Order: sequence, then structure tokens, then C-alpha cells
Amino acid sequence: MHLPETLDGGVQGGGRRYRSVFLSDVHLGTRGCRADFLADFLRSVECERLYLVGDIVDGWRLRKTWYWDAQHDAVIRLVLRMARHGTAVTYIPGNHDEMFRDWLGLEVAGVRLAAEAEHVAADGRRFLVMHGDAFDSVVRYAKFLALLGDWAYDLALELNRGFNAVRRRLGYPYWSLSQWLKRQVKGAVKAIDRFEEALALEARRRGFDGVVCGHIHHAEMRDIGGVTYMNDGDWVESCTALVEHHDGRFELVDWAAERRLSFFRPRRAVAGV
Repeated sequence: MHLPETLDGGVQGGGRRYRSVFLSDVHLGTRGCRADFLADFLRSVECERLYLVGDIVDGWRLRKTWYWDAQHDAVIRLVLRMARHGTAVTYIPGNHDEMFRDWLGLEVAGVRLAAEAEHVAADGRRFLVMHGDAFDSVVRYAKFLALLGDWAYDLALELNRGFNAVRRRLGYPYWSLSQWLKRQVKGAVKAIDRFEEALALEARRRGFDGVVCGHIHHAEMRDIGGVTYMNDGDWVESCTALVEHHDGRFELVDWAAERRLSFFRPRRAVAGV
């Protein structure tokens, strides 16, 4: 039997086995999406449950300009293959893929669409799973500002590509301008803290032990007032996933770092999907 190749030339088989995997903020349809890294991750793992926690497809960007390549196709096919092979796949639309909220309650090709989900961990803890945009005051009350912020983020990514092209020629490693800006701007740091605290408060109000979300592209696991807050990050810059082991232990997986995948690597088609 021929086993499909992984991104670094290895073959799939005997991959990591998790009870649950949580992914969000992939932004398929944008040039910044590292669909090649995500396809490599998906072909290296097996899980009983897969939660797609919003902004998997970037409808905002696709309405403006069409960008879709073989790696984007590979991600979709891999998710559908997991569903066919018995993984329970739940898709919770976010603000960038809000068009799928018209399909809530339906199951499409084995993928169940839901506004939110309750996840019961192996150790019995209950987690509220949601994208989190409903707790972002800018998205909720001033969509124009959210769109403006989206434009600014795209601009930062474009500047980042040019900046890193120079760094590469000089022999320096990849460096994220947009993440640096987030860390430097006190308002952004405060906004992240408010977002995390709001999600934790909602989980506690509804009797959950914790919350799993995405939206802010900031991978994090921490205790907030006795509630476990977990954000699975994104697949534009951090390339992280939240995974649950079979004993109920959660872990943030930094796939690019673990696999030593270079952000300088040209995006190429993923074989063997």
C-alpha cells in the first residue's frame, strides 16, 4: 500500500492519536493562510473528534478577491476524509465565515454545523466551545472598524513578507511584524485580556469548567478565576492546534516549531491527499 507523503518528504502512518483536536482561524482564501502546514498536520494526526472553531474559510476576503490553490483544496479534502473515516467533525462558524451560519443544525458531508458546542473531556470536565467573536465589542457593535482592522492586519502581513524577504537574504530567521505590533500596543494587550476574561466569565455563568475559542489569533492556556481558558491560535502565523489526550490532558501544539517548518518555504501542492 502506498502511504501519502508528508510535507517534509516522510510518509503518513502511525501518526499522533488524540481524543480531540481544535482548530480555528485558518483563513482559507487568503494568501497568508499556511494551508500547506495545516495539511501536513492533518495528515499526521488521528482523532475521535475534530472541532473547527471558526474562520476556517475567509468569506470577507473571498468576496473581494478570489484566491484558492491546491493546498486549500487539500485541507478541505483531508477534513472530509476524516469525517468519512469516523471522526466526529463539528464546524462552528466565526465572523469571517458567517455565511455558514445560515446552515446551523445541518450536517454536510459528515460535518455538523453548530453555533457552539459542549465538549466533555475524558476526565469529565465540561467545556464551552465557540469562536468568540460575539464577545469582541468591535465585531459586535462596529463592523466597519472590524473590517478596517482586517485591512490593517492584511497590510501588516504584506509588509511582513517584504521585511522577511530582506531578512532571509541577510541570513536572519523569520520574524512576525504583526505579532510584535500586538505585543507592543498596550491597547491590543488590554483588548486580549478583556476578551479572555469575558469568555471565561460566560463559561462560568453557564456552569462550564472551561472554554475553548479562537478569533484573536493568540494561542493561550490559562486559569481565569477557576475557569480554564484555552485559545487554539491560528494557521496564518502561529500555526497552532489545541489537542486533548486520551487522559483528558490538553496541550497546545506549535506545529511549525515542532516540525521545523520554515515560513520562507514556498507554498506547494500537498501530495497524496
